Amino acid sequence: MAKILITSDENIRDALRRFKKMCDKEGIINQSKRIAYFEKPSEKKRREESRRIKNIKRAQKLGIPGQATTTRTTFTRTGRNN
Repeated sequence: MAKILITSDENIRDALRRFKKMCDKEGIINQSKRIAYFEKPSEKKRREESRRIKNIKRAQKLGIPGQATTTRTTFTRTGRNN
Protein backbone atom coordinates (compact mmCIF):
# COMPACT_ATOMS: atom_id res chain seq x y z
CA MET A 1 0.00 0.00 0.00
CA ALA A 2 1.33 3.39 -0.97
CA LYS A 3 1.74 5.89 1.84
CA ILE A 4 3.39 9.29 1.85
CA LEU A 5 4.16 11.75 4.60
CA ILE A 6 3.33 15.37 3.92
CA THR A 7 5.51 17.96 5.61
CA SER A 8 4.12 21.31 6.70
CA ASP A 9 6.03 23.24 4.02
CA GLU A 10 5.09 20.87 1.14
CA ASN A 11 2.53 21.81 -1.47
CA ILE A 12 -0.47 19.46 -1.81
CA ARG A 13 0.11 19.19 -5.57
CA ASP A 14 3.67 17.99 -5.02
CA ALA A 15 2.44 15.44 -2.48
CA LEU A 16 -0.23 14.21 -4.89
CA ARG A 17 2.38 13.90 -7.65
CA ARG A 18 4.63 11.84 -5.35
CA PHE A 19 1.67 9.64 -4.40
CA LYS A 20 0.76 9.00 -8.04
CA LYS A 21 4.37 8.12 -8.87
CA MET A 22 4.47 5.71 -5.96
CA CYS A 23 1.20 4.06 -7.08
CA ASP A 24 2.57 3.67 -10.61
CA LYS A 25 5.82 2.21 -9.30
CA GLU A 26 3.98 -0.37 -7.16
CA GLY A 27 1.56 -1.21 -9.99
CA ILE A 28 -1.57 -0.45 -7.99
CA ILE A 29 -3.44 1.25 -10.83
CA ASN A 30 -2.61 -1.46 -13.39
CA GLN A 31 -3.63 -4.16 -10.94
CA SER A 32 -6.96 -2.51 -10.18
CA LYS A 33 -7.69 -2.15 -13.91
CA ARG A 34 -6.77 -5.79 -14.47
CA ILE A 35 -9.05 -7.15 -11.73
CA ALA A 36 -11.98 -4.86 -12.57
CA TYR A 37 -13.11 -7.45 -15.15
CA PHE A 38 -12.77 -11.22 -15.28
CA GLU A 39 -9.79 -12.42 -17.25
CA LYS A 40 -9.96 -15.93 -18.64
CA PRO A 41 -7.05 -18.18 -17.65
CA SER A 42 -6.03 -18.55 -21.30
CA GLU A 43 -5.87 -14.76 -21.70
CA LYS A 44 -3.85 -14.44 -18.51
CA LYS A 45 -1.42 -17.11 -19.72
CA ARG A 46 -1.09 -15.38 -23.10
CA ARG A 47 -0.43 -12.01 -21.44
CA GLU A 48 2.21 -13.46 -19.11
CA GLU A 49 3.89 -15.34 -21.97
CA SER A 50 4.10 -12.20 -24.11
CA ARG A 51 5.57 -10.29 -21.14
CA ARG A 52 8.14 -13.05 -20.61
CA ILE A 53 9.18 -13.00 -24.28
CA LYS A 54 9.39 -9.20 -24.21
CA ASN A 55 11.67 -9.31 -21.16
CA ILE A 56 13.90 -11.95 -22.77
CA LYS A 57 14.25 -9.89 -25.95
CA ARG A 58 15.04 -6.77 -23.92
CA ALA A 59 17.69 -8.65 -21.94
CA GLN A 60 19.25 -10.01 -25.13
CA LYS A 61 19.32 -6.52 -26.62
CA LEU A 62 21.05 -5.13 -23.53
CA GLY A 63 23.44 -8.08 -23.36
CA ILE A 64 22.26 -9.39 -20.00
CA PRO A 65 23.08 -13.10 -19.63
CA GLY A 66 20.26 -15.48 -18.86
CA GLN A 67 17.78 -17.72 -20.59
CA ALA A 68 18.32 -17.22 -24.32
CA THR A 69 15.62 -19.45 -25.81
CA THR A 70 11.91 -18.82 -26.04
CA THR A 71 10.88 -22.37 -26.97
CA ARG A 72 8.79 -24.66 -24.84
CA THR A 73 9.47 -28.30 -24.04
CA THR A 74 6.98 -30.63 -25.70
CA PHE A 75 5.87 -33.93 -24.22
CA THR A 76 4.60 -37.05 -25.94
CA ARG A 77 1.87 -39.30 -24.61
CA THR A 78 4.45 -41.34 -22.74
CA GLY A 79 5.62 -38.21 -20.93
CA ARG A 80 9.12 -38.14 -22.39
CA ASN A 81 10.76 -35.11 -23.94
CA ASN A 82 11.02 -34.86 -27.72
